[in-house]
Amino acid sequence: MRRREDARKQCSSPEKNLSSFRLCSRKRSAVDSTAAGKQKKSEGNLKMSRGILTVVSGFSGAGKGTLMKELMKRYEETYALSVSATTRNPREGEVDGREYFFKTTEEFEKMIAKEELIEYARYVENYYGTPRTYVEQQLEAGKDVILEIEIQGALKVKERFPDTLLLFVTPPSAKELRRRLVGRGTETMEVIESRLARAVEESEYMDQYDYLVINDDLDVCVSEMHKIIQGEHQRSFRNESFIQSMKQDLKGNVKGDR
Repeated sequence: MRRREDARKQCSSPEKNLSSFRLCSRKRSAVDSTAAGKQKKSEGNLKMSRGILTVVSGFSGAGKGTLMKELMKRYEETYALSVSATTRNPREGEVDGREYFFKTTEEFEKMIAKEELIEYARYVENYYGTPRTYVEQQLEAGKDVILEIEIQGALKVKERFPDTLLLFVTPPSAKELRRRLVGRGTETMEVIESRLARAVEESEYMDQYDYLVINDDLDVCVSEMHKIIQGEHQRSFRNESFIQSMKQDLKGNVKGDR
Protein backbone atom coordinates (compact mmCIF):
# COMPACT_ATOMS: atom_id res chain seq x y z
CA MET A 1 0.00 0.00 0.00
CA ARG A 2 1.36 3.41 -0.95
CA ARG A 3 1.84 5.90 1.78
CA ARG A 4 -0.36 8.94 1.17
CA GLU A 5 1.49 12.16 1.78
CA ASP A 6 -0.74 14.59 3.67
CA ALA A 7 0.32 18.16 3.23
CA ARG A 8 -1.45 21.38 4.02
CA LYS A 9 -1.38 24.20 1.53
CA GLN A 10 -2.16 27.72 2.73
CA CYS A 11 -2.63 29.94 -0.27
CA SER A 12 -1.30 33.04 1.44
CA SER A 13 2.11 31.31 1.70
CA PRO A 14 2.95 30.34 -1.91
CA GLU A 15 6.48 29.15 -1.17
CA LYS A 16 5.48 26.74 1.59
CA ASN A 17 5.41 22.94 1.04
CA LEU A 18 5.82 23.05 -2.73
CA SER A 19 9.56 22.80 -3.26
CA SER A 20 9.56 19.01 -2.88
CA PHE A 21 7.02 18.65 -5.67
CA ARG A 22 8.67 20.86 -8.26
CA LEU A 23 10.72 19.35 -11.02
CA CYS A 24 13.77 21.52 -11.57
CA SER A 25 14.80 21.30 -15.20
CA ARG A 26 18.22 22.76 -15.84
CA LYS A 27 20.04 22.84 -19.16
CA ARG A 28 23.56 21.52 -19.18
CA SER A 29 26.11 23.71 -20.84
CA ALA A 30 28.21 20.90 -22.28
CA VAL A 31 26.52 17.69 -23.43
CA ASP A 32 26.97 15.78 -26.64
CA SER A 33 24.08 15.51 -29.07
CA THR A 34 23.25 11.93 -28.10
CA ALA A 35 22.91 12.73 -24.42
CA ALA A 36 20.87 15.82 -25.22
CA GLY A 37 18.55 13.71 -27.36
CA LYS A 38 18.05 11.19 -24.58
CA GLN A 39 17.40 13.95 -22.06
CA LYS A 40 14.80 15.51 -24.35
CA LYS A 41 13.13 12.15 -24.84
CA SER A 42 13.01 11.53 -21.08
CA GLU A 43 11.49 14.95 -20.42
CA GLY A 44 8.94 14.25 -23.13
CA ASN A 45 7.93 11.01 -21.41
CA LEU A 46 7.09 12.97 -18.28
CA LYS A 47 5.21 15.70 -20.09
CA MET A 48 3.09 13.26 -22.08
CA SER A 49 1.94 11.38 -18.99
CA ARG A 50 -1.68 10.45 -18.35
CA GLY A 51 -3.80 13.16 -16.80
CA ILE A 52 -4.64 13.18 -13.09
CA LEU A 53 -8.15 12.74 -11.71
CA THR A 54 -8.67 15.46 -9.11
CA VAL A 55 -11.67 15.71 -6.81
CA VAL A 56 -12.45 19.04 -5.17
CA SER A 57 -14.72 19.26 -2.12
CA GLY A 58 -15.27 21.79 0.61
CA PHE A 59 -17.71 23.65 2.80
CA SER A 60 -20.61 25.51 1.29
CA GLY A 61 -19.37 29.09 1.00
CA ALA A 62 -15.70 28.12 0.73
CA GLY A 63 -15.51 29.35 -2.87
CA LYS A 64 -15.12 26.05 -4.76
CA GLY A 65 -17.16 27.12 -7.78
CA THR A 66 -15.33 30.43 -8.14
CA LEU A 67 -11.96 28.68 -7.90
CA MET A 68 -12.94 26.16 -10.59
CA LYS A 69 -14.13 28.84 -12.99
CA GLU A 70 -10.95 30.88 -12.60
CA LEU A 71 -8.74 27.79 -12.90
CA MET A 72 -10.42 26.83 -16.18
CA LYS A 73 -10.18 30.41 -17.42
CA ARG A 74 -6.42 30.57 -16.84
CA TYR A 75 -5.47 27.01 -17.80
CA GLU A 76 -8.15 25.93 -20.26
CA GLU A 77 -5.78 23.68 -22.24
CA THR A 78 -4.58 21.86 -19.12
CA TYR A 79 -7.82 20.93 -17.38
CA ALA A 80 -11.20 19.40 -18.16
CA LEU A 81 -14.15 19.82 -15.84
CA SER A 82 -16.08 16.58 -15.62
CA VAL A 83 -19.51 16.70 -17.26
CA SER A 84 -22.13 14.86 -15.21
CA ALA A 85 -24.97 12.72 -16.48
CA THR A 86 -28.47 13.38 -15.20
CA THR A 87 -32.06 12.25 -15.70
CA ARG A 88 -33.56 15.70 -15.13
CA ASN A 89 -34.92 17.60 -18.11
CA PRO A 90 -32.67 20.16 -19.83
CA ARG A 91 -33.25 23.77 -18.84
CA GLU A 92 -33.45 26.57 -21.36
CA GLY A 93 -30.06 27.15 -22.99
CA GLU A 94 -28.52 23.89 -21.75
CA VAL A 95 -26.81 21.70 -24.35
CA ASP A 96 -26.36 17.93 -24.12
CA GLY A 97 -22.69 17.17 -23.50
CA ARG A 98 -21.88 20.69 -22.31
CA GLU A 99 -23.79 21.31 -19.07
CA TYR A 100 -24.84 17.65 -18.67
CA PHE A 101 -25.25 14.40 -20.53
CA PHE A 102 -29.05 14.12 -20.44
CA LYS A 103 -30.30 10.55 -20.00
CA THR A 104 -33.59 8.80 -19.46
CA THR A 105 -34.01 6.92 -16.18
CA GLU A 106 -33.74 3.64 -18.08
CA GLU A 107 -30.49 4.75 -19.77
CA PHE A 108 -29.02 5.93 -16.46
CA GLU A 109 -29.87 2.72 -14.63
CA LYS A 110 -28.25 0.72 -17.44
CA MET A 111 -25.10 2.81 -16.91
CA ILE A 112 -25.22 1.89 -13.21
CA ALA A 113 -25.64 -1.80 -13.99
CA LYS A 114 -22.73 -1.75 -16.45
CA GLU A 115 -20.51 0.16 -13.97
CA GLU A 116 -20.14 3.01 -16.42
CA LEU A 117 -20.23 5.67 -13.68
CA ILE A 118 -17.39 6.68 -11.37
CA GLU A 119 -19.96 7.78 -8.78
CA TYR A 120 -23.66 8.61 -8.71
CA ALA A 121 -26.47 9.74 -6.41
CA ARG A 122 -30.21 10.34 -6.52
CA TYR A 123 -31.43 13.83 -5.65
CA VAL A 124 -35.00 15.23 -5.84
CA GLU A 125 -36.29 12.33 -7.94
CA ASN A 126 -33.41 12.53 -10.43
CA TYR A 127 -30.12 10.71 -10.86
CA TYR A 128 -26.79 12.52 -11.12
CA GLY A 129 -23.45 10.83 -11.82
CA THR A 130 -20.00 11.03 -13.39
CA PRO A 131 -19.62 9.03 -16.64
CA ARG A 132 -16.48 6.93 -16.61
CA THR A 133 -15.94 6.98 -20.39
CA TYR A 134 -15.75 10.79 -20.63
CA VAL A 135 -13.30 11.00 -17.73
CA GLU A 136 -11.10 8.21 -19.14
CA GLN A 137 -10.99 9.87 -22.58
CA GLN A 138 -9.86 13.18 -21.09
CA LEU A 139 -7.24 11.51 -18.87
CA GLU A 140 -5.82 9.52 -21.79
CA ALA A 141 -5.60 12.75 -23.79
CA GLY A 142 -3.31 14.07 -21.05
CA LYS A 143 -5.81 16.46 -19.47
CA ASP A 144 -6.20 16.70 -15.72
CA VAL A 145 -9.87 16.07 -14.98
CA ILE A 146 -11.54 17.89 -12.09
CA LEU A 147 -14.65 16.67 -10.29
CA GLU A 148 -16.36 19.05 -7.88
CA ILE A 149 -18.40 16.73 -5.64
CA GLU A 150 -19.37 16.34 -1.99
CA ILE A 151 -17.28 14.50 0.57
CA GLN A 152 -18.97 11.10 0.58
CA GLY A 153 -18.78 10.92 -3.21
CA ALA A 154 -15.14 12.02 -3.13
CA LEU A 155 -14.16 9.27 -0.70
CA LYS A 156 -15.97 6.68 -2.82
CA VAL A 157 -14.02 7.83 -5.88
CA LYS A 158 -10.75 7.57 -3.91
CA GLU A 159 -11.69 4.07 -2.79
CA ARG A 160 -12.33 2.91 -6.35
CA PHE A 161 -9.46 4.86 -7.90
CA PRO A 162 -6.62 5.17 -5.32
CA ASP A 163 -4.51 7.42 -7.58
CA THR A 164 -7.15 10.16 -7.35
CA LEU A 165 -5.94 13.48 -5.90
CA LEU A 166 -8.26 14.91 -3.23
CA LEU A 167 -8.33 18.66 -2.52
CA PHE A 168 -10.41 20.21 0.26
CA VAL A 169 -11.25 23.91 -0.04
CA THR A 170 -11.82 25.88 3.16
CA PRO A 171 -11.86 29.53 4.23
CA PRO A 172 -9.21 30.58 6.78
CA SER A 173 -11.64 30.48 9.72
CA ALA A 174 -15.16 29.57 10.82
CA LYS A 175 -15.85 33.28 11.34
CA GLU A 176 -14.94 33.97 7.71
CA LEU A 177 -17.15 31.10 6.54
CA ARG A 178 -20.13 32.60 8.37
CA ARG A 179 -19.35 36.05 6.94
CA ARG A 180 -19.33 34.69 3.39
CA LEU A 181 -22.57 32.77 3.80
CA VAL A 182 -24.33 35.81 5.29
CA GLY A 183 -22.77 38.08 2.66
CA ARG A 184 -24.40 36.14 -0.17
CA GLY A 185 -27.72 37.63 0.86
CA THR A 186 -29.61 34.77 -0.79
CA GLU A 187 -30.51 32.57 2.19
CA THR A 188 -32.34 32.88 5.49
CA MET A 189 -30.42 32.66 8.76
CA GLU A 190 -32.07 29.30 9.36
CA VAL A 191 -30.55 27.93 6.15
CA ILE A 192 -27.18 29.51 6.96
CA GLU A 193 -27.14 27.90 10.41
CA SER A 194 -27.95 24.52 8.84
CA ARG A 195 -25.03 24.95 6.42
CA LEU A 196 -22.71 25.79 9.31
CA ALA A 197 -23.93 22.74 11.21
CA ARG A 198 -23.24 20.66 8.12
CA ALA A 199 -19.73 22.15 7.97
CA VAL A 200 -19.09 20.88 11.50
CA GLU A 201 -19.88 17.34 10.30
CA GLU A 202 -17.83 17.73 7.11
CA SER A 203 -14.79 18.97 9.03
CA GLU A 204 -14.39 15.47 10.48
CA TYR A 205 -13.24 14.30 7.03
CA MET A 206 -10.76 17.07 6.24
CA ASP A 207 -7.75 14.95 7.21
CA GLN A 208 -8.72 12.30 4.66
CA TYR A 209 -7.87 14.67 1.82
CA ASP A 210 -4.41 14.94 0.27
CA TYR A 211 -4.25 18.74 0.46
CA LEU A 212 -6.07 21.56 2.18
CA VAL A 213 -6.56 24.64 0.01
CA ILE A 214 -7.15 27.60 2.31
CA ASN A 215 -9.01 30.10 0.19
CA ASP A 216 -8.25 33.55 1.50
CA ASP A 217 -7.00 35.12 -1.76
CA LEU A 218 -8.58 33.99 -5.05
CA ASP A 219 -5.71 34.98 -7.34
CA VAL A 220 -3.05 33.28 -5.21
CA CYS A 221 -5.23 30.26 -4.50
CA VAL A 222 -5.86 29.51 -8.18
CA SER A 223 -2.13 29.66 -8.85
CA GLU A 224 -1.33 27.40 -5.92
CA MET A 225 -4.03 24.87 -6.80
CA HIS A 226 -2.52 24.68 -10.28
CA LYS A 227 0.95 24.10 -8.80
CA ILE A 228 -0.34 21.35 -6.50
CA ILE A 229 -2.00 19.43 -9.32
CA GLN A 230 0.91 19.85 -11.73
CA GLY A 231 3.38 18.89 -9.00
CA GLU A 232 1.55 15.58 -8.67
CA HIS A 233 2.76 14.63 -12.15
CA GLN A 234 6.29 14.33 -10.75
CA ARG A 235 5.35 11.79 -8.06
CA SER A 236 7.34 8.60 -8.61
CA PHE A 237 4.34 6.27 -8.60
CA ARG A 238 2.82 8.25 -11.49
CA ASN A 239 5.99 7.81 -13.57
CA GLU A 240 6.72 4.10 -13.28
CA SER A 241 7.29 3.65 -17.03
CA PHE A 242 9.76 6.56 -17.06
CA ILE A 243 11.61 5.06 -14.08
CA GLN A 244 11.85 1.67 -15.76
CA SER A 245 13.06 3.30 -18.98
CA MET A 246 15.71 5.24 -17.07
CA LYS A 247 16.88 2.06 -15.32
CA GLN A 248 17.26 0.29 -18.65
CA ASP A 249 19.07 3.24 -20.23
CA LEU A 250 21.51 3.39 -17.31
CA LYS A 251 22.22 -0.35 -17.51
CA GLY A 252 22.81 0.00 -21.25
CA ASN A 253 25.24 2.87 -20.75
CA VAL A 254 27.20 0.93 -18.13
CA LYS A 255 27.52 -2.09 -20.41
CA GLY A 256 28.52 0.16 -23.30
CA ASP A 257 31.35 1.72 -21.26
CA ARG A 258 32.99 -1.63 -20.50
